Amino acid sequence: MKRKIDMLSGSISDKILAFAIPLALTGILQQLFNAADIMVVGRFASKQAMAAVGCNTPVIGLLVNLFVGISVGANVVIARFIGQGNSKDITKTVGTSVFLSLAGGLFLAVLGQIISRPILSLMSVPDEVFSMALAYLRIYLAGMPVILLYNFEAAIFRSNGDTKTPLICLIVAGVLNVALNLFFVIVLKRNADGVAIATVLSNLVSSAIMFILLVKSDTDIRLERTELKLNAYILRDILRIGVPAGVQAMVFSFSNIIIQSAINSLGADIMAASSAAFNVEIFSYFIVNAFGQACTTFIGQNYGANQLLRCRKVIHRALILDIACTVVMSLIIIACARTILGFFNEDSAVISYGRTRILFITPFQVLNVIMEIFSGALRGYGQSFAPAGITFFGVCAVRITWVCTMFASHGDFNTLLTCYPLSWIVTATILTVYYVIFSKRLLRGVPEKKTASQ
Repeated sequence: MKRKIDMLSGSISDKILAFAIPLALTGILQQLFNAADIMVVGRFASKQAMAAVGCNTPVIGLLVNLFVGISVGANVVIARFIGQGNSKDITKTVGTSVFLSLAGGLFLAVLGQIISRPILSLMSVPDEVFSMALAYLRIYLAGMPVILLYNFEAAIFRSNGDTKTPLICLIVAGVLNVALNLFFVIVLKRNADGVAIATVLSNLVSSAIMFILLVKSDTDIRLERTELKLNAYILRDILRIGVPAGVQAMVFSFSNIIIQSAINSLGADIMAASSAAFNVEIFSYFIVNAFGQACTTFIGQNYGANQLLRCRKVIHRALILDIACTVVMSLIIIACARTILGFFNEDSAVISYGRTRILFITPFQVLNVIMEIFSGALRGYGQSFAPAGITFFGVCAVRITWVCTMFASHGDFNTLLTCYPLSWIVTATILTVYYVIFSKRLLRGVPEKKTASQ
């Protein structure tokens, strides 16, 4: 079966869809398997265990997103070398990327054991939840080497136009994750720690499968054992693009930690409800993000091949397709909110608060489309610092200011949730203006071949 997509010639819209849909399904399935953690403990353990798992989401995101962002840098660098037809540097980048994921994962695994307790204390996690939350976080972070390895391997396959292989590997590992969740919680009577162990073991399986596939690949993205080391030249380019992308993702996670701390002050019902709602509303974000990543990879290859006019077409098509798919997914989520939330927990208060969060956030996901497409496009061009800086101001600063002022004054859930759409409006506006200026400067009155070579 042919999985590689030719991004450098032919039609665009159908290829963007062929790239983005498996990637969106990967994110959705990954979240479904993560949601299974919360569903299992919510139904077979307690809502305290459910809250313990949920309150760790922004913490894990903060620690993981830097390296996941760096994997975006690997994606862009490999895609550019593919556009240039540079097989030698593709192989070096693959080896450097895999080595970096394992080294970074080991670093986070060690760091996580040290900082887990202080972070949860700073987040004001209630005593009734704290011990379970701590156990979950420490076990999850201990599995960082295999978790990051999967993300980097997926980025390598995506750079070559293959989003189906990571999806297939995820399905295999995800089914195992659900089975292990049920085994640890129902049979062994574990709670949050049981689902953490299941998550690490399932990631071990998925990353091992993809490692073997990379070693045995007959394409340019084959992993050569002799290249499984850090190449200084390659590493510099990966970090130049990847670190700002990671910082941008960390900004979201940091602001979400501040918000999670505020949620924690509102009690276990709202903690559990917010956790459940997040695991529902994020389905629409995976649609948004998939097209953003498609933009990054398509532009990376075409920019490397000096095809700037095609890059512009990619952005336009991705924007239209992303808006259409996101609107459909958001409408489905809003319509089915109560039913879906009931799968997490049957408590009426949890369902009510969860639906409130969904109604505050999901209708505004279309603003995320603008942010992700333009950020993804800029990263594909190698411009990673600008979207990171804009996101820091538009998301982090706005949300923290809102929590420290308006929420501090009113202290209710609705006021707190308002910071999400507000921050998206500010960020999307600034990012759009920046992209328009950048795009005009890039193509202004210069032939495509000449511009692309500069």
